[in-house]
Amino acid sequence: LIIMYIRLKNLREDNDYRQQDIADVLNLTQQQYSKIEKGLTEISADKLIKLSEFYCVSVDYILGITDNKQHPKD
Repeated sequence: LIIMYIRLKNLREDNDYRQQDIADVLNLTQQQYSKIEKGLTEISADKLIKLSEFYCVSVDYILGITDNKQHPKD
């Protein structure tokens, strides 16, 4: 699961978002989102799906199951 936290951070940084921006998308505080990126707090399935849709990548990509970023709706 460590790869998931790396991918969450990379997706955010690659798209020039701040942690606060993503926290807003997920209705979290910046501190709560920071803990998710650091692996200190687990991310719920609904928030994982929301990020998948937000970044237009598959949940499997975020989880590190595949290197294919393509979102299933594409």
